[in-house]
Amino acid sequence: MTFAQTHFYSLRMTANLQPSFFAEPGDAPALTPQLTPMMQQYWDLKNAHPECLLFFRMGDFYELFHDDAVKAAPVLDIALTKRGKDQGDDIAMCGVPVHSYEAYLPKLIRAGFRVAIAEQMENPQEAKARAKTQKGGKTLVTRQIIRIITPGTLTEDSFLDSARANYLAVLSESMGEFSVAWCDLVQGVPYVQSMPWNDVPTLLSRLNPAELVVSQKMMSAEDKREFLDAQKDIITYVAPVRYDSESAKRAALRQYSVTSLDSFGAFSKNETTALGVLLDYIALTQKQQVSLLLPPRMATVAGVVAIDAATRRNLELMQSLDGGRKGSLLATIDRTQTHAGARLLAEQLSAPLTELAAINERLSRIECFVQHDDWRDALRTMLKACPDLPRALTRLSLQRGSPRDLAIVRVALESATKLRFFLNQHAHELNADLKKLGMQLGEHSSLIDVLSRALKSELPFLARDGGFIAPNYNAQLDELVSLRDDSKKLIAGLQNKYVQQTKITTLKIRHNNVIGYHVEITPAQADKLLQPPFNQDFIHRQTLSSAVRFTTNELAELERKTSEAGDKALQIELQLFDELVQKVLANFDDLRVVAGAMAQLDVATALAEISVEQNWCKPVIDDSDAFDIKGGRHPVVEASLKVLNKNFIANDCDLSAASRLWLVTGPNMAGKSTFLRQNALLVVLAQMGSYVPAASAHIGIVDKLFSRVGAADDLARGRSTFMVEMIETAAILHQATAKSLVILDEIGRGTATFDGLSIAWGSLEYLYYQNKCRGLFATHYHELTVLKDQLPNLRCATAKVKEWENEIIFLHEVGEGIAECSYGLHVAQLAGLPAAVIARAGAILQQLESGKSVGQNKNTVIASAKPQDFTSRALRDKSAVDKAIDALNPDDYSPKEALEKLYALKSLAKQ
Repeated sequence: MTFAQTHFYSLRMTANLQPSFFAEPGDAPALTPQLTPMMQQYWDLKNAHPECLLFFRMGDFYELFHDDAVKAAPVLDIALTKRGKDQGDDIAMCGVPVHSYEAYLPKLIRAGFRVAIAEQMENPQEAKARAKTQKGGKTLVTRQIIRIITPGTLTEDSFLDSARANYLAVLSESMGEFSVAWCDLVQGVPYVQSMPWNDVPTLLSRLNPAELVVSQKMMSAEDKREFLDAQKDIITYVAPVRYDSESAKRAALRQYSVTSLDSFGAFSKNETTALGVLLDYIALTQKQQVSLLLPPRMATVAGVVAIDAATRRNLELMQSLDGGRKGSLLATIDRTQTHAGARLLAEQLSAPLTELAAINERLSRIECFVQHDDWRDALRTMLKACPDLPRALTRLSLQRGSPRDLAIVRVALESATKLRFFLNQHAHELNADLKKLGMQLGEHSSLIDVLSRALKSELPFLARDGGFIAPNYNAQLDELVSLRDDSKKLIAGLQNKYVQQTKITTLKIRHNNVIGYHVEITPAQADKLLQPPFNQDFIHRQTLSSAVRFTTNELAELERKTSEAGDKALQIELQLFDELVQKVLANFDDLRVVAGAMAQLDVATALAEISVEQNWCKPVIDDSDAFDIKGGRHPVVEASLKVLNKNFIANDCDLSAASRLWLVTGPNMAGKSTFLRQNALLVVLAQMGSYVPAASAHIGIVDKLFSRVGAADDLARGRSTFMVEMIETAAILHQATAKSLVILDEIGRGTATFDGLSIAWGSLEYLYYQNKCRGLFATHYHELTVLKDQLPNLRCATAKVKEWENEIIFLHEVGEGIAECSYGLHVAQLAGLPAAVIARAGAILQQLESGKSVGQNKNTVIASAKPQDFTSRALRDKSAVDKAIDALNPDDYSPKEALEKLYALKSLAKQ
């Protein structure tokens, strides 16, 4: 028993599981006596994996028993039945068909469960044959756990979001060093990175892993409690012994069949531990050594813009604030044609670069396709026909592939051939990078030819269903298929022979699952076949009230040959399937390169498409401190306005050295928050290597991006909106550097006026003097504008409005200046506050401003503002009757006119 098998104990908090995951059957507790052999076998497997729901294969169904059935039935929305008894109690049971089980599993995984698949390793006939050769052998079909399904180790398309990676991550801690190892099985590249504790949440917010493996030892660390609570939906806890550094190192060496990891990089002891836990977890869940994994890579903080979780949420990079994809930056810019391209785009967007060469390489690809509309259109048409090659390769390498996955490989390679041919045609006009991508598409005509000849056009979902090998590919198979498929003709011919031979016109050859093929006649004709000479050929089998059944040696031989032909045909097909899979896997590394090249072409052409469609520009990126945007636009808001046939108002923003920090004032609804966010999004787009929505953009590399925009509480952790705001602001002030971009909106507004003003004032000065970063600081504290005379590089800007006939018009323009007021009452009026409240607020505001102008204390002014009774007619909202009464002038009316007015008022009051 290996270390991993003995000690890989874990706890999935969301499913209320027990810490004994991945134990061996020998570790199981004592079993209940008097179990049937079948249930004994079930409990052997279940006790080895008590944390999992056990899918126990029984014929054409995966069955669940006992508590597993009780838990799973309501989640799967299937009937809960029973099967036999255990110590007098009914055994709960439910099940799902084997051929469609993948449709049910995602529900269980999303509900927080793991699933262990117990598969039949032989058929009943094989079990009987085995029992005969083994003294005292049992005929019970052998079953084994072939796979543990967890959120981070999924590979099936039905389980996964085709547009995002599915990461499994491992967190390891040793002597204050924190290391994270992660891998997406589809990509097949394990990464390892070490960092201070404060950077761990930032990395995980970028990766957004489906599953995070953590030592149970960390559960007792109070300073980690908040982090663990935030990740509770994805965490898998494992026993501390699982993190033994030597055992983890052996797991890593075993994976790559090497004696040292030095050839892959200078991994520290803790990094090796994280990597080893990751690799062993993958091997254990897949129940095999996973050969598809490439050598591990060292990841560094230096190459990627640091964006913390709060900033990602505020900027709605990958998902909108409501948790959906719609309304996010990713959804807005995604024009990819392939699933692999969509995943690569999401990866690039989540991790903008800080390396100039890599950024400019991506920009040069886009530029080429922006300049050549015909190239872009042609390539996108070819890419649209390309299926998901990476995930098909993964399933094939894990022995979970199907004939359809082989077809995916063929179609993808056909697309790659077309793409390579097109790029070669224009090679003289391509830059070196695109020529390289063309070369990476490779030449795979021999593999395409084999797969084209071998596979039918219509393919089953599973190889065991058979019928997927095309005619003329294998002569022996063709002969067996002909025999199998021609059986109906042969049976019909034999029936006609017997009719002519016996002169019994009602004679039929039929089939059932009990006696197989047989001759059936009516009882009135039976004596004829029971007497010579026919009784020598026709052997009596069954007598029923409505029919008498016979067989013949000729019919039995035909049935045997037909049955054997079907079985042999399936065996040959399965053998051919394995051979085809091996041909594909022999080219695995090359095919992975092909898939990567197609994904990169897809992303480049997709970003070029939106650049042309939305009139985006190529940004200038360098190592300077520049930040000069001309005519910048918010990509998501602009897209939403276009749907409404409205135009977005573009704005400039210059955060270069002379004005590196902007103090932005102006009313709500005037576009301050949009302006702040759009400039942050321009950085993300530019440094991911994309064109940007602007007339021009010159951006010096940003190392960290921070955004504190909007308000939200965190009641689950006992945090008010103001507390959340202060925590996020504190993180920014502690981490921002001179190369960072900081976006802050309404700091200090969640507390008393003077407290908030003081906090905002201190934060602004700290950003200016200590962080020395580029930034946008939006506020309603107009008092802060006095700092423009004290801070030379501070620029005051305002969101402009226009007043007209006691109304304000938001121009959505940001320009130099200071807002005269916040226009709060105007916004409140637009929001629909009662007119009486607006009137009362206006009176109080006038008193406050008047008192301020003559130097009165604010509290004195407030004390003089006596409360008003809103129930009085003077202050409540005026009804139609009120307005009609106000319009009356009784002295102008004759008695008759006055009476008419009275009747009119009465009628109006009834409406």
